[in-house]
Amino acid sequence: MDQRFLKCIVDRENRIMPPHAVTSELMFENPEIERDDLPQAEAVAWLGMDEKFVRRLLTEAAIGVLVVSIGIFGLQSIFNIAFADEGIDIRIGWLWFFLPLIALPFFAWPMLSVPRMGYAVRDKDILYKSGVFWHTVTAIPFNRIQHVEKSSTPLDRRFGIATLQLFTAGGTGGDLKIHGLPAGVAEDLRVFVLDKVGVIVEHR
Repeated sequence: MDQRFLKCIVDRENRIMPPHAVTSELMFENPEIERDDLPQAEAVAWLGMDEKFVRRLLTEAAIGVLVVSIGIFGLQSIFNIAFADEGIDIRIGWLWFFLPLIALPFFAWPMLSVPRMGYAVRDKDILYKSGVFWHTVTAIPFNRIQHVEKSSTPLDRRFGIATLQLFTAGGTGGDLKIHGLPAGVAEDLRVFVLDKVGVIVEHR
């Protein structure tokens, strides 16, 4: 044991403290926390997604329905041309009946899910919540983050929004994705998080 450490535990009469006293001084303390002392999740000031995020998702759903409609129409046309000489009439019009049933959830889901999404930035971590039927709250401490990316699709850029993706130590594929952020806010958050983890940000 270091001599300087031994000097620190000499009592007033210049006698070494008993071994059990030294042990008690070095003992790891881990006191219990009362339930009432736990931080309240309701106290978090959640920030919502960009209001244009719902329109962006609805636009994506509309494009999908349009593509499927063109596919059904094109497939019917191909059948009509291919089997015209044989006199075979193949009808796939029944597919139009299923199209609204398939499309309805894609148009309804954004209006249900986006209002229930949110994020919060605290001194030590960043929080993200989502879920309609199953609610999920994810907390990523800044000291675990190794890399941060901001990404946006052409449709995202059309609405001025972006996705922030956080990568932590040992994680693969990105541990947290925050969709629907205003592009400027996403960039500010990226710089802020990188600054928190001690990474030098190069100005573009």
